[in-house]
Amino acid sequence: VQLQASGGGLVQAGDSLRLSCAASGRSFGSYVMGWFRQAPGKEREFVASISWSGDSTRYADSVKGRFTISRDNAKNTEYLQMNSLKPEDTAVYYCAADSRITLATMSIAKKFEYWGPGTQVTVSS
Repeated sequence: VQLQASGGGLVQAGDSLRLSCAASGRSFGSYVMGWFRQAPGKEREFVASISWSGDSTRYADSVKGRFTISRDNAKNTEYLQMNSLKPEDTAVYYCAADSRITLATMSIAKKFEYWGPGTQVTVSS
């Protein structure tokens, strides 16, 4: 599967953005999807993930209550709605997919096989 994230940009603290990740392939509905981010000089970190059905989601503590992950299997697309953005949310955001990952490991980057090229999100104070 090939992934392409979009929707990043430059916003002010408190603003909102919605990221999208479009996936190619016929089995999108069977993939666990995730969002990760990497800030300059830092390691890639987990943001959110969603099960193939959309029934189960996981969030990093730093984004709980502000970010919402969702998916539309008919459109082969996952989304990350980001509200109340903070300067510390500044990073390159990557979408990821894997068909074999379990609910217990859907926050672990190395468990995801497929990655998109990332989209930059910059939040100014």
